[in-house]
Amino acid sequence: MIFFVYIIYSAFLDKFYVGYTSDLKKRLLEHNTGISDFTSKTSDWEMKYTESFPDRQLAMKREKEIKKKKSRRYIEWIITQQMKG
Repeated sequence: MIFFVYIIYSAFLDKFYVGYTSDLKKRLLEHNTGISDFTSKTSDWEMKYTESFPDRQLAMKREKEIKKKKSRRYIEWIITQQMKG
């Protein structure tokens, strides 16, 4: 099974959210329908970045690496790099 690290963005909140999942479409739907606590404040979440991994452990490690930076600038840089690639 493939796992994904993803970054979604809400224009309404002007916030990013970083997570991991094995089903991107289902997870985005969950964020936009209020199933996730943090993202339940709005329903305009858009997928901005994805990165795939061969197993859950690697995806979790990458998610923690991104969150550990605690930097909006870093997240915006990651998204920009993917767009260039």
